[in-house]
Amino acid sequence: MSSATPAPDHTTPEPPTPARPLTPVRPLDTDKLYTARLQAARARPYLSSALFALSVVPSESVPTMAVDEHWRCYVSPGFVERTSVEELAGVWVHEVSHLLRDHHGRGERYVKEQGLDGPGERLRMNIAADMEINDDIYGDGLAHPAGAVTPGTLKLPTGLLMEEYASRFRLGSLTGDALWLDCGSGADGRTRGWDLGPDGADGLTAQQRDAVRFRVAQAIKGRPGSAPEGWKRWAEAAFHPPQPWLRLLGAALRSAVSGAGAGQDYTYGRPSRRASSLPRLVLPSLRRRPPRVAVVIDTSGSVSDAELGTALLEVAAITRAVGGRRDLVTVVSCDAAAHVAHPLCRAEDIPLIGGGGTDLCEGFTAALRTRPDVVVALTDGQTPWPSQPPCRTVVGLFPRTGRGSWRETDPNYVPEGPPGWAKVVEIG
Repeated sequence: MSSATPAPDHTTPEPPTPARPLTPVRPLDTDKLYTARLQAARARPYLSSALFALSVVPSESVPTMAVDEHWRCYVSPGFVERTSVEELAGVWVHEVSHLLRDHHGRGERYVKEQGLDGPGERLRMNIAADMEINDDIYGDGLAHPAGAVTPGTLKLPTGLLMEEYASRFRLGSLTGDALWLDCGSGADGRTRGWDLGPDGADGLTAQQRDAVRFRVAQAIKGRPGSAPEGWKRWAEAAFHPPQPWLRLLGAALRSAVSGAGAGQDYTYGRPSRRASSLPRLVLPSLRRRPPRVAVVIDTSGSVSDAELGTALLEVAAITRAVGGRRDLVTVVSCDAAAHVAHPLCRAEDIPLIGGGGTDLCEGFTAALRTRPDVVVALTDGQTPWPSQPPCRTVVGLFPRTGRGSWRETDPNYVPEGPPGWAKVVEIG
């Protein structure tokens, strides 16, 4: 009896194709890399806390070494293999400098303000950030890595910031050798494909990053003789960041005009609620009215035209703070003598008369004749101060740095600061 050949089962799956073996990732020589970091810390001890705060992430996608805003350092194993320990130490310092100087946030703000985008602009910002770092960090025990871009490479002056460098050059023949540069998103704010992101492992929180920056600034301030000028300026800014004086002055003014007693008066138009306890007496109630503001503008010769322009802008802001009531704002221009108190129509129509010496006592006397609730003085501080007025006082102080600019007739004169009874805001 013959048996028929069974029909083939077309539902039987084909045997799986063997998987292609993955290309093995080149191992990272961590001994060499960490030796270089130790050498960088010895050459720049004030950066030690920042260098050891970086977490290392091996990556074949990175051309050399790169950082992200979360303080991860992405390292190419091949780059470590072909680079000497001395040059690697310089690269460590270079990459951590991007993070300490907040090139991520600054680069992101710059491209938004300038309306820039694309890989070409990313490279230009990276080059500008590199020049800010490389102009003074090498030497004195730290080797200059091969190919590092300096301001001299593009025939630019040293000592500028990233934003200033970015405005002074475009990509061209002088930048052709820098096309390989990529220090990561920590250098320009543009996310890379290798970034682990905010949820990745071993990143620092915003508070931890600020703590590292503060420790580095403390180390630089503690031993100022061992740091380049660029790092000294950075540490000074870290301890004393620039204040948003426009917001501070506005807040001080709003606090003054809304404080107890400012713009308050008694009226019989609405009897007091306490009158019910005294049926035969009519007691006045306290009424809130918009406060009157007197602005004293220092028009002496030591105040520049630009600062006078700023003062007029502040007068317009003061008018907005009192609800746009121009009849409630009076302006007194004052040098050694107070001039006419002008009711406000438009800020640009105010005649600022002066140009001589300074005595704000006269200006305060003229301002108080208008019976204001708040006096605002805009001055460079080169003046004698009056006794405490019977109303709230805000002083907008134009900064002065050189001793020779304090008084036209006496270069050794240094004025006293504003009195303690005034709320003082540094302008500019």
